[in-house]
Amino acid sequence: MANTSDGTTTVEYAPEHTPRLAWAELAPEVYKAMVRLDAAARKGLDAKLLELVKVRASQINRCALCVDMHSKDALAAGESVERIVQLSAWEESGHFYTEKELAALALTEAVTVLTDGFVPDSVYERAAKHFEEAELAQLIAAITVINAWNRFGVTCRLVPGHYRPGQHR
Repeated sequence: MANTSDGTTTVEYAPEHTPRLAWAELAPEVYKAMVRLDAAARKGLDAKLLELVKVRASQINRCALCVDMHSKDALAAGESVERIVQLSAWEESGHFYTEKELAALALTEAVTVLTDGFVPDSVYERAAKHFEEAELAQLIAAITVINAWNRFGVTCRLVPGHYRPGQHR
């Protein structure tokens, strides 16, 4: 901490890192296609549920930019701070979420972490109980798309903290 000339104390944070690569500028057609894919994947999905899914996948993938962005978008969509904070431990704090949201979060984890090589039938069946087929297809698409965004963000070390809600990709 440092004192300023007016006697107030400021906190000095670590310096912001520099992104590795401005991939969106260097591959603009891919970026535009991703934006269109993202828009198509979100159709028909509840905005708050979609943002919970995006935050959770981004937490798993450790994409700081996407955690920042989708937490802010979730708040802007009317989500509570408490439910966003609890996402990293959603299985232990299931009482914060609906059964439909829990099914979506379980599916998000299974699709995001494919280390076992598949999405378990029990996870898929749980989601299928809460989502109509078309909505389930959209949810799977949205999970897949956020995972792709996460991979761009993590690989290129994109910097969090500058996104403002409504500022679409």
